[in-house]
Amino acid sequence: MPTQDEEIARHLREAAASGELSRVEGYGKPLPEDAGWNATPEELRMPFKILKNAGVVPPEVELFHKRAALSAALEAATNEAERASLRAQLSDLQQKIALRLESLRVNRSLRAASANSALTQP
Repeated sequence: MPTQDEEIARHLREAAASGELSRVEGYGKPLPEDAGWNATPEELRMPFKILKNAGVVPPEVELFHKRAALSAALEAATNEAERASLRAQLSDLQQKIALRLESLRVNRSLRAASANSALTQP
C-alpha cells in the first residue's frame, strides 16, 4: 500500500504529464515571500509560519487588535469616568505588549515570551 507522500507524488507526476500544472499561475516560479519574513527573527520564522498556516493568530497580534479596539473606544467615549478607565486599560495593555515584545527580542523564543505573559496576566 503506497504512503500518502507516494500518492501525492504520483498525482503530481500525472498532473505534470497532462499539462495541468503548467496552466497554473506562477508555475515554475518561486513562491512569493511572506510580508515581514525578513523582519522576523530567524528563530521565530518557522513557528510563526506554522501558526499562520494553521489560522492561529499569535498572541501579540491579538494584543494589537485589543489595543486598537481600546483606542477606538477611548476616542468614542464621552463620559470622563469612562475615558479614565479606558486610558488605564490602554496603558496596562501597552505595557504588556512592550514587555512581551521585549521578551521576544531578547530571548528570541516563544517559550520565554509565553512564560512571561503567564506571569503578567491578571
